[in-house]
Amino acid sequence: MKRRDFLQLSGMATLGGTISSLGRSFTMPGSTLIGALATQPDHKLRIDRSLVELAPDHIVSTTTYNGQFPGPLLRLTEGKPTVLDVYNDTDVPEQLHLHGQTVSADVDGAAEEGSPFIPPHGMRRLAFTPGPSGLRFYHTHLVAGGDLTAGQYSGQVGTVYIEPRQDPGAFDREVFLVLKEFDPFFSKGGDMAMDFLQPSARDPLLEERGETAMKKSLASGAAHGYEVGYQAFAINGRVLGHGDPIRVKVGERVMFHIVNGSATEIRSLALPQHTFKVVALDGNPVPHPVEVPMLWLGTAERISAIVEMKHPGVWVMGDLADDDREHGMGIVVEYAGQHGKPRWEKPKPFAWDYRRFAKPDAHPAEPDEIFEMTFAKQNAALGGFNRWTINDVAFDMKAMKPLFQLHHGRRYRLRMHNASDDIHPMHLHRHSFEITRIAGQPTSGIIKDVAMLGGYQSMDVDFTADQRGLSLFHCHMQLHMDFGFMALFNCI
Repeated sequence: MKRRDFLQLSGMATLGGTISSLGRSFTMPGSTLIGALATQPDHKLRIDRSLVELAPDHIVSTTTYNGQFPGPLLRLTEGKPTVLDVYNDTDVPEQLHLHGQTVSADVDGAAEEGSPFIPPHGMRRLAFTPGPSGLRFYHTHLVAGGDLTAGQYSGQVGTVYIEPRQDPGAFDREVFLVLKEFDPFFSKGGDMAMDFLQPSARDPLLEERGETAMKKSLASGAAHGYEVGYQAFAINGRVLGHGDPIRVKVGERVMFHIVNGSATEIRSLALPQHTFKVVALDGNPVPHPVEVPMLWLGTAERISAIVEMKHPGVWVMGDLADDDREHGMGIVVEYAGQHGKPRWEKPKPFAWDYRRFAKPDAHPAEPDEIFEMTFAKQNAALGGFNRWTINDVAFDMKAMKPLFQLHHGRRYRLRMHNASDDIHPMHLHRHSFEITRIAGQPTSGIIKDVAMLGGYQSMDVDFTADQRGLSLFHCHMQLHMDFGFMALFNCI
């Protein structure tokens, strides 16, 4: 055990109940655990390889939390200090990222920010104060690179619900859903949905830059860079038609808390003849709750939506993509007393527009400073993988040099320009941000920690630098962040 860890551990006896509020963490090899931590944790997570039965004839081996997928739901209370012990029973160092929470950098679970690793066959104790309230989640934050068994390609996803201080709304019960793919493989090219976002206007200068670079690469003889596809799709670890249905009654108001736990995929979800009243995005209440016929979630996005059960039957709640749904991305919703084969009805096309849930009048506060950020793709530049850059800089995992300097308490605007045709779910650690402009259209009031930036579009997001130290900013697609699509902010 390192001297620093020993001193932290020795201080526990005198610090007593103050350990949680300090946000400290303790890292110990397995041989030193006996008698080391007398305080009982509020929750325990154990990382290890296990088998997940997607269907009786389809069992996958993957890394999970507590031997299950998804990992256990952690219900926490906003503002109440929590202690979480994380055991790593694997042979490799691990990270556990507390996605969407405003915690200290050493607890956040990102090596880029300086969070210590959970050592192989060892543990870390995380003490923190949960917040903000609402739907959050936890997942690994390892670099996977070309290893499709590591990082977010694995089964390391679990849901966190932080109970708000006030009643979040009228509903009869909650259902938590984690959307996730399994059996990944590399391919050339892909068929990701691209036309569902509104506003849809592209920036001609961004498009010219991206298309010119791609044409030049292909003309030189390079093939398209690697993409990732999947052979199995599941909700809560079960493919459509296996596992228990969601059993409902006529007149029930069901709050669905939905997490896109994918490594790389954008997901959609519809329930025939029903609508979703969206009340929160990424755990944050929306200014204008509104009913929509379907949901779209970028990688790591979350939606909380109420469905009023008023159309009896046995239905398939599933992805709009027929191939993905038929390979498992769905779940059965069964009304009491109803029987028969589950029905799927494809809904009419519907554009997903964050502004639908925003304040009626867009009046975002003026920022103290604006950072211009241009994202670009270098096709197949790294052994067949695409290299991604922010302002022409690919993140260096060895140097880990901050690209932007912040001053505590100041409001910043990230003006993001996407010079690629990919949709990028952009994530900022340890902060929430407000979307203030999409493709030239102003908006305000939507608070998130992940937002989908459309191909050849620009988006503004504003945040207050209220967390000192390093914060990581990145595209949440594993294949992008592993190959350069990250940047560090340093707040002093």
